[in-house]
Amino acid sequence: MFLSSIQLRNFRNLADQRLEFPAQGVALVGDNGQGKTNLLEAIYYLEIFRSFRGAADEQLVRFGEEVFRVEGEARTPEGTQKVAAAFDRRAKRKKVTVNGSEPERLGDALGTVGVVVFSPSDVAIVAGSPGERRRFLDIVLSLTAPGYLHALQKYRQVLAQRNALLRRAAPTLVVSAWDDGLVTWGCRLIAARARWVDERAAAFARHVRGIADGGAATIAYEPSIPAYAEQAAALDPDQLGEAFTHELGRSRDRESRRGMTLVGPHRDDLRIRGRDIATGAWTDLRTFGSGGQQRTAAIALRMIEAETLREKAADEPIILLDDVFAELDPGRSRRILEWVENEEGGQVILTAPKETDVEVRGGALPRWSIRDGVVSPL
Repeated sequence: MFLSSIQLRNFRNLADQRLEFPAQGVALVGDNGQGKTNLLEAIYYLEIFRSFRGAADEQLVRFGEEVFRVEGEARTPEGTQKVAAAFDRRAKRKKVTVNGSEPERLGDALGTVGVVVFSPSDVAIVAGSPGERRRFLDIVLSLTAPGYLHALQKYRQVLAQRNALLRRAAPTLVVSAWDDGLVTWGCRLIAARARWVDERAAAFARHVRGIADGGAATIAYEPSIPAYAEQAAALDPDQLGEAFTHELGRSRDRESRRGMTLVGPHRDDLRIRGRDIATGAWTDLRTFGSGGQQRTAAIALRMIEAETLREKAADEPIILLDDVFAELDPGRSRRILEWVENEEGGQVILTAPKETDVEVRGGALPRWSIRDGVVSPL
């Protein structure tokens, strides 16, 4: 799989233009503020139809315009996939097409291109709130686990209804009518998340050791159902249901006081721990990790995401590297480059502020420059 071209119109500060990408990728060189990250954002938009920077669609439309449109063409040995996405700010409407046809559900078009993005902002997955880690899990599993996105959408619908009733101080009997749906869909999310984390934990630890030259870190899923905090990955949704229902019962009074649902996958977390070099103790990297440890763990998470996409599609994902070496020491940067060279044989599109930062593929990637949103070959 590789991105052969992209057509841009009114996306961020990018000039309206069509870009043709070499199969091996490109290195985009330019000063900060010229639009390097915006181009990677446009490419990744074709993967999940949302900004990887968390921006609302309205913010992606060029100032003074009403509609943006991005169209990409991805080539595989089996053929060509054309994916287009547009957003009308006035109508607040998004339209997505794959090979010219609008899918019945937006979720059916997710993951068509096959992209993983590495960004300095990824440190928020480790250092930020639990919501950042849940979002990471939800995106990976929506792209790779059959039925996950549907369960996530159903769960959110039930949760919204239940929370609305709790805010209105509805009778317990009325609120509890939504418990079955919450448990049914929530257990599917918990089981899928826990299973994925369990399956990828060893690879995560291996990548951390490789990047940090001997550093140690672990990941574990942490559900809000205490009875299954350590064994959720080994259980099917039916086994989780009884404990989930029991915990909802125990939380009735607290939920009534606080006006919200306090148990379920929307309250779960991905626990990321590292070993302190001085003491040998295991600590929570969100609270006690150094900046280097947090960045290393975030990169390792992206690596296992890339491996998951590769296994699901039986193809190499497209790797986007957004100035990822800017805040890393030379040793960590070198080992990430080695991972790209040795384990990721697909297309690489990277950004850097200067040419000396471009070493992927032995420095052989074609160079492009960008200035005021206009991309041109060097």
